Amino acid sequence: MIRKARPEDLDAVVAVYDEILTAEEAGLSCTGWIRGLYPDRSVAGKALARDDLFVIEEDGCILGSGIINHFQGPEYASAPWEHEADPDHVCVLHTLTVSPRAGGRGLGRQFVAFYEAYAKKNGCRELRIDTNERNRTARAMYAKLGYKEICIVPTVFNGITNVRMVIMEKYLEE
Repeated sequence: MIRKARPEDLDAVVAVYDEILTAEEAGLSCTGWIRGLYPDRSVAGKALARDDLFVIEEDGCILGSGIINHFQGPEYASAPWEHEADPDHVCVLHTLTVSPRAGGRGLGRQFVAFYEAYAKKNGCRELRIDTNERNRTARAMYAKLGYKEICIVPTVFNGITNVRMVIMEKYLEE
């Protein structure tokens, strides 16, 4: 089940971040994230306070999370979007996570389907996502789900230097 996060979910969301960062440090995944920089408790806490943090819950256990809102980072400003839209009608997915212990079960795809339905329900047809160029797993999943890579922008992302941010979009037809 995917639902809005509650305050009591915060520790579990941060624990999933920690699992992913541990896998990254062991060379078992490649997100481009760095412990102590991104993501951390403040990322989840701020999203919880804004009421835009969602969790993947199964049998009372939080297995992942994502942030859904209208915020487009400064890197989005120069992207050559195929579909222009009023910022209030653009839905953006940030920091999609799935615990490594739950990997390969389609939870990431389920979350993206939830995101798309949520966007449509809230009057947003233009969907945008970004990821690190190094995150081949996410890029492949998004491509299979119909997201088009619009551009790659060199940036400093939440204190992480030398990031090449892949910016993607998908337009939901009526």
